[in-house]
Amino acid sequence: MAIIRPFNALRPQAERAPQVAAVPYDVVNTEEARALASGNPWSFLHVSRPEIDLPAGTPIYSDEVYAKAANNFARLITECPLTVEETPNLYLYRLIMGNHEQIGVVACCSVDEYDRDIIRKHERTRRDKEDDRTRHIMALRAQTGPVLLTYRDRPKLIRW
Repeated sequence: MAIIRPFNALRPQAERAPQVAAVPYDVVNTEEARALASGNPWSFLHVSRPEIDLPAGTPIYSDEVYAKAANNFARLITECPLTVEETPNLYLYRLIMGNHEQIGVVACCSVDEYDRDIIRKHERTRRDKEDDRTRHIMALRAQTGPVLLTYRDRPKLIRW
């Protein structure tokens, strides 16, 4: 069983949250991300898809893209601003699409457990995508995108 831990979230003030919120980086291409973030300097797409702020045709895995992500993230932290929660927490979220509802926990988990297959990899995880997000994390010194883990429904999964 994977171990999860609370963390100190970095988040915008409530009134800025709608401007910062963005679709996951991997559900839109560069052109779609550029259109969604247009006119909104606080869209998180400037961090997760930073090539939208570089000239068209910039290779998405270039060093320039990761440097732009780091610059955009630093600007978002200071100018939006984003603040760090004082106390480490676990966070709940709920997604509803049609008749389907899922509730999840936002937490930290071990990369070692992922590497040892305690946390099973998605069958379509591609090496280039893993490498891209690893470089993104290293450039920002932060994990800015969700890694979704599923688990079997167990009544005593979480002990309070």
